[in-house]
Amino acid sequence: MARPPKSPDIPARHGVSASCVALPHAKGAPWPLLLDFLAERLHGVDRAAWAERMARGEVLDDSGQALTPRTPFLPGARVHYYRHLDGEPTIPFEETVLFQDDHLLVADKPHFLPVTPGGRYVQQSLLVRLKRRTGIDTLSPIHRIDRETAGLVLFSVRPQDRNAYQALFRDRAVHKTYEAIAPHRPALSFPLRRRSRIEEDSTRFFRMVETDGEPNSETLVECTEVHGDWARYTLSPVTGKRHQLRVHMNALGAPIAGDQFYPKVLRGPDDDEDFAEPLRLLARGIAFTDPATQKTRRFESGLMLRWPEVS
Repeated sequence: MARPPKSPDIPARHGVSASCVALPHAKGAPWPLLLDFLAERLHGVDRAAWAERMARGEVLDDSGQALTPRTPFLPGARVHYYRHLDGEPTIPFEETVLFQDDHLLVADKPHFLPVTPGGRYVQQSLLVRLKRRTGIDTLSPIHRIDRETAGLVLFSVRPQDRNAYQALFRDRAVHKTYEAIAPHRPALSFPLRRRSRIEEDSTRFFRMVETDGEPNSETLVECTEVHGDWARYTLSPVTGKRHQLRVHMNALGAPIAGDQFYPKVLRGPDDDEDFAEPLRLLARGIAFTDPATQKTRRFESGLMLRWPEVS
């Protein structure tokens, strides 16, 4: 299994940190060459492509030396490689850096851009874009928001600060507010709290569903503006389950405008995007006491959600 490299001799390239795989210690390994192992065990890249990467110096040992297609398999060795994708889709929206000091960076993420590399996106991820833009290879996200959601994302600058910032979220010491546009539901009385148990959909891994059992999620929902059949809502999550706000709004009969997963799947995670129809969900505000400086921090997104067009 690939994992982050520990060697300081392995720098990031084009904003992408190297992945690392530890070769098995087994005696009598069936792979004469390192290339044989990579082609069999990391088969998401075919043998010819691995050979090309090795020839370009993109596969390294723990000291940063390039490994060639003729390098023998060495049991127990650590091998580093750089992940990239051919034909990666371009996300035609730009992020904004709202704040940066020696400890913290706060970015305003556009819709459709993933926070970290994954799936079909590497260069087109917020983390890689920011590393290339700032030259700070040690940037690390403190928390995540969905690729479809726009708004505030926080990054630690120094590795030694990372755990303290992440502890804010683990300990629920951060006040977060989101903004959503969804159908107006005059029968509901606001503000209201939605508490439920959310689990992964057993039939579709990319969706979450409410189930019976002890609640593990809670959101405060307020209606702040009505615009015809639509309304603007302020959502304050107490917990941080995946897709929590989307699931809770859907359960209230007010699925968020532009949602491709709820109440039904309109477009899967591997389908082409419709950039004209974003999810109307924005990470609007965040407030906390900065553990590195002890200052009170409050940040607000500069992005705006537009009302859906009337059909």
